[in-house]
Amino acid sequence: MGGEIFVVLSKASRVRGYRDYMVTETRCPGERPRFPRSADAPVSGTRPCAGAAAAARGGGRGSKTIRALALLGALGAGAAGFHAAAAREPLSPVPPPPPEDPARIALGRALFTDPGLSRDGTVSCATCHVLREGGDDGRQVSIGIEGKKGEINSPTVFNAGLQSSQFWNGRARTLEEQMDGPIQNPVEMGNDWGEVLSRLYDSPEYGEWFQALEPESSEPITRQSVKRAIAAFIRSLNTTNGRFDRWLKGEEDPATKLTEHELEGYRLFKHYGCSSCHQGAAVGGNMFQVFGVINNYFIRRGDITDADRGRFMITGSVEDMHSFKVPSLRMAALTAPYLHDGTAKTLRDAVDAMFTFQLGLEAPDEHKEAIVAFLRTLPGEHPELGKSPRGATLGTVAEVRP
Repeated sequence: MGGEIFVVLSKASRVRGYRDYMVTETRCPGERPRFPRSADAPVSGTRPCAGAAAAARGGGRGSKTIRALALLGALGAGAAGFHAAAAREPLSPVPPPPPEDPARIALGRALFTDPGLSRDGTVSCATCHVLREGGDDGRQVSIGIEGKKGEINSPTVFNAGLQSSQFWNGRARTLEEQMDGPIQNPVEMGNDWGEVLSRLYDSPEYGEWFQALEPESSEPITRQSVKRAIAAFIRSLNTTNGRFDRWLKGEEDPATKLTEHELEGYRLFKHYGCSSCHQGAAVGGNMFQVFGVINNYFIRRGDITDADRGRFMITGSVEDMHSFKVPSLRMAALTAPYLHDGTAKTLRDAVDAMFTFQLGLEAPDEHKEAIVAFLRTLPGEHPELGKSPRGATLGTVAEVRP
């Protein structure tokens, strides 16, 4: 993700109907959106944008451009001209997974689906991330060992490798770092790495598998090698070739072609500013944003917990109070309920919440339903979707080996 520049849209004006232009900006991943004080007239300007992202754009230290774009025709005008402008779209197709040893991916899958990694042998990563159903568990909050309830909604693991950080509050920078959380969390898997490694060494099948991947190592089973295998599996979970991605690439297959209703939903998604935060290949997952920018969600809901404080719990900065990683919408059609607290039961509920608390806008029902229709075009394909689980327990690893 480092160095990729995303084109994003501003907040729309707080009126019903359409504007005849939108303000956009280019920014580096991970930055907060910075909108002009007024969107009442086209504006342009530049400001410094240092770092790898600017260098990747070919501008040395670079600059950040904020500009106004005219809308090309009425919103009901069909898909003509969109494919030619695909490179300027705020969303991009999901890329193939990075190259990796298939044996390491298969080992990662075995570990991911193995409840033996939890303290009491009842919970695996796949317990809260059910691959065949979209990569989450369909619960408001997840259930860990001994039936303990978690504090936050479980996100999908599909396309997690495309995101700039892990967890809702972004406390883990990498997939490898993320794994310390659930394995050692007393509410989730409740184990420790010493016990995990001891159990893996007691399994002849795992021992052979790790040794085959690390033939020169006298200690092939380590905390790092376990993390590397699971991370390799998760990075293989990119959902490619979705209907929307085929449209982005200019394909015209009648069986997968987007309807005018779905295309209108995408136009509205951009028009209302949803793509300010939900952009890139993952349609989110690369920046943080305060939940309740316009209207305070937490005052209205009440019963504030530490999980509701978001990134503040990591940084201690008041600016980060109620700030969360913007979730990826790639698999949203399959992963209800929504929001960090799981209170939005349907996609329409989630869209309503965004209009109320993030945009401060009213919108006709038909606009919201069109956006929902668009969101349903985002999931791609992966062999794990719809696949029966074949998770192994310690001692039966051979069942999942290729």
